[in-house]
Amino acid sequence: MNNNKKIINREISWLSFNHRVLQEAADQSVPLVERMRFLGIFSNNLDEFFKVRVASVRRMRDLRLKAKKLIGGNPKKILDEIQRISLNLQNQFQEVYSNILRELEQNEVYLINEKQLNENQNLFVKQYFNEVVMPAITPIMLNNVDIFPHLRDKSIYLAIKMTGKDPKVKKEYALIEVPTKTISRFLVLPLVGNKKYIIILDDVIRARLLDIFSIFKFDYFEAYTIKITRDAELDLDNDLSKSFLEIIAQSVKDRKKGQPVRFVYDRTMTKDLLNYLTTKLEIETTDALIPGDRYHNFKDFINFPNIKEKTYEYKPITPLLHPNLKSNNSILNEIKREDFMLHYPYHSFNQYINLLREAAIDPQVVSIKITIYRIAKASKVITALINAARNGKKVTAIFELRARFDEELNIYWAQKLQEAGANILFGVKGLKVHSKLTLITRREHRKLIRFACVGTGNFHEGNAAVYVDSTLFTADARITTEANKVFDFFENPFRPHTYKHLIVSPVHARRKILNLIENEIKNAHLGKKASIIMKLNNLVDREMIIKLYKASKAGVNIQLIIRGICSLIPDVPNMSEHITIISIVGRFLEHNRFLVFHNNGDPLYYISSADLMTRNLDHRVEVICPVFNPKLQKEINKMLRLYLTDNVKARIINEKQDNKYKKVRTGKKINSQMEIYKLLDKDHIRK
Repeated sequence: MNNNKKIINREISWLSFNHRVLQEAADQSVPLVERMRFLGIFSNNLDEFFKVRVASVRRMRDLRLKAKKLIGGNPKKILDEIQRISLNLQNQFQEVYSNILRELEQNEVYLINEKQLNENQNLFVKQYFNEVVMPAITPIMLNNVDIFPHLRDKSIYLAIKMTGKDPKVKKEYALIEVPTKTISRFLVLPLVGNKKYIIILDDVIRARLLDIFSIFKFDYFEAYTIKITRDAELDLDNDLSKSFLEIIAQSVKDRKKGQPVRFVYDRTMTKDLLNYLTTKLEIETTDALIPGDRYHNFKDFINFPNIKEKTYEYKPITPLLHPNLKSNNSILNEIKREDFMLHYPYHSFNQYINLLREAAIDPQVVSIKITIYRIAKASKVITALINAARNGKKVTAIFELRARFDEELNIYWAQKLQEAGANILFGVKGLKVHSKLTLITRREHRKLIRFACVGTGNFHEGNAAVYVDSTLFTADARITTEANKVFDFFENPFRPHTYKHLIVSPVHARRKILNLIENEIKNAHLGKKASIIMKLNNLVDREMIIKLYKASKAGVNIQLIIRGICSLIPDVPNMSEHITIISIVGRFLEHNRFLVFHNNGDPLYYISSADLMTRNLDHRVEVICPVFNPKLQKEINKMLRLYLTDNVKARIINEKQDNKYKKVRTGKKINSQMEIYKLLDKDHIRK
């Protein structure tokens, strides 16, 4: 097999991941309303994929860059393949959606359109439209405008064709933006007996088109939903008179006017209207055109209402309190006594917030330092940091202003913290700050004691409810001293920093991980047991993949759990026959990252903010942290064993990218996410 065929293109692999999300919507063991919500997640994922990745590939194609090395293939061929797979997934999506609708109807829940309303429902919709919807819409008569209106990304529109019985009434086109930002996409209608009905906002507007255009003499209305997806890459100017914050803020505004990379339209749209729209929008390439069905922006279906039974949704899990935190003792003292880990969403994220609150009022605490990549809209984390600053603590927050799609929120919170007296830094030029660090310094008996939280995910209470992430709480000086060096790097990037225990990118992460793999190769050559277990979100970096192939050829047993993109091809004779890969896609988004190296019987355990992607290893500040505590090593090992034995939500990753489920052999079904919750629940107490 030549080198070009050793690596699966990352875009194609990502589409395979999103197919796994679609499989969750098709899985009849998943509660019915949750399946509808998975359709929303699938759609939202696809939107972001086109905004970011497809836009980047198109740029390379249009600029005729030497892109084969950068993206692993010819841009045009990759775009053609993306188009082919996307259309296939779209067809599967519609089939799954139709099946869910049929199952809802079997349970007396009906999603109906404007033509299916009975008299009472029609009156209800009319009243709702007049009171709520009509004031929120602004129709645009396209024949009357010199410049075609700018279509906003993330919005959906009704493209309307109007004609009359009288031949003197000229055909006209109009546009209406569906106001989903201010009005729910779903309207629950009055009961009819035991039957429950829902109508989509698009159809509420369709039902009243005659009222909207009553001043005209049109008799026939055809309304088709359209949606445009724009290039979301930030174009950063080099104006030295502007602050970095101002440059990012302007770039976010400019993004909203980015070039179209995808135009999704109702496939039943009349040819004349479609030609008119694509001409006005200057969409010339067929790879940007996606024929769809009646409804777009299925991301709104993430909020599909459950109007029937609790069993239509996942049974809530009660977040656990860690046993080390079950009393009202000082959390800082508990961290000093013993390292422990929280695993969200199984553990309550409030325990981290409580730590910040304690640090904010503890008279002995001198400073709090934190890295912020993404943060909640109503952030308790920021509130606690503001309180700390007002209490005289030296608060330093390193904000990453280029966290895609969260730039505006990060700018807002950075300014709020700055107003409270905190020291705000915007990372390091040329590097995104993606590490997940909190460092608290406390004065005890004339000594400074440091406490660190090192995590795999953002300090974001919203994400902590649905993302599986892990955070190490430690006062181990081997870690805290070097975590302090990372923060010193942010403040003094030109000062040399060395690390013995933390693996920090871009300083030496690539070299250290390659050395760890090489150590297993050497042990395998010596006839010793050699193995690697990695749980990551993405595995893309070519050098890392080639090194893992080399390890497999040496006889190293490699078990990979990769949620998303995986460019490595397992189980190829004389190349990767000792590599197995599974992907877990289930109720929660797997986001924690573990790396375990056998190390000749003295295993090395790490948690990581980084995936094995070139951007993480070379272009971001990431922290891969050792876990020294034997008790925690055992805890991680148990979790990994549950992932590796999952036979409910595990898919096998292979060259075909066909996402076959791991077969259930003899014994019970193992859903790793639920089994991990049970594992942690044995020794922990409920919130």
